[in-house]
Amino acid sequence: MKALVLSGGAGTRLRPITHTSAKQLVPVANKAVLFYGLESIAEAGITDVGMIVGDTAAEIEEAVGDGSKFGLNVTYIPQERPLGLAHAVLIAQDYLGDDDFVMYLGDNFIVGGITDLVDEFRGNRPDAQILLTRVADPRAFGVAELDPSGQVIGLEEKPERPKSDLALVGVYLFTPVIHEAVRAIEPSWRGELEITHAIQRLIDSRADVRSTVIKGYWKDTGNVADMLEVNRMVLEAMERRIDGTVDDASQTIGRVVVEEGARIVNSRIVGPAVIGRGTLVSDSYVGPFTSIAENCRITDSEVEFSIVLRDSSIQGVGRIESSLIGRHVQVTPAPSVPSAHRFVLGDHSKVQITS
Repeated sequence: MKALVLSGGAGTRLRPITHTSAKQLVPVANKAVLFYGLESIAEAGITDVGMIVGDTAAEIEEAVGDGSKFGLNVTYIPQERPLGLAHAVLIAQDYLGDDDFVMYLGDNFIVGGITDLVDEFRGNRPDAQILLTRVADPRAFGVAELDPSGQVIGLEEKPERPKSDLALVGVYLFTPVIHEAVRAIEPSWRGELEITHAIQRLIDSRADVRSTVIKGYWKDTGNVADMLEVNRMVLEAMERRIDGTVDDASQTIGRVVVEEGARIVNSRIVGPAVIGRGTLVSDSYVGPFTSIAENCRITDSEVEFSIVLRDSSIQGVGRIESSLIGRHVQVTPAPSVPSAHRFVLGDHSKVQITS
């Protein structure tokens, strides 16, 4: 069994971060989202991985390499433009051959991994198996319709009027029969080859398409709010570890990780939080659910429920919350300017000013 990992796409919902960085490499708890998925694939006993890459191919290849650090053997498959999930399967057919495979979206995050799902698929070997989860607003997802017995009878991509609240999670398992379905479908109104259309073709031909409704945690880390939520979730599971230096004037409270080479000086760190290698936190407060990456400088500031990427500095700016701060960023106070009010007031006006 092989894996097909999708690591292309423009990441428009994470701009401006993704103007200069692949969305799959934005870190949560100081580790790229993509790496969690690759680890899950390796834990499921899969070693051969085809990775779909686009405009950010060089960055992905530099980060992942040949896959050996994950226990994987990675082959890169270029995609000129992101033309849909089914298009990724189409261009990977030569690599996948006659093998069963799991397709994993590289910016998705599933707590607990995929080992049980893969074992179930290997044991039963349906033609296709999809993961579903209940969501508040299904209109932003592929949506599945089940009959009373739980059998998949229909799929729609981002429907205006969803027939259920069951959204497709970004993990799919297929036998080689999917290749014929992918070749048979036409582009959707979005100009993409939709995997939902290919799976629907399998359903219409009475292929064995099964579903699993997961009750665990899943997120598509496609926007800042979801990135911060996944960061919170991962940090909550971390154990306290202090490998760096914390001076006597500082406090670390709760599940705090201070990586080797990091320094905490006259500061208060309240977990869960992680401080990366080579980072200096001085005269500052770092609050819960915050990840500070390597080689950052946090001085005379407060940061909470945020992600700060490597080589950035925050100096003397008071409090920052619910923020995603990119690489090599400098956050400093604005220059002070004289405070004044300017008016053009008509006759008989009455003005109240709070200075």
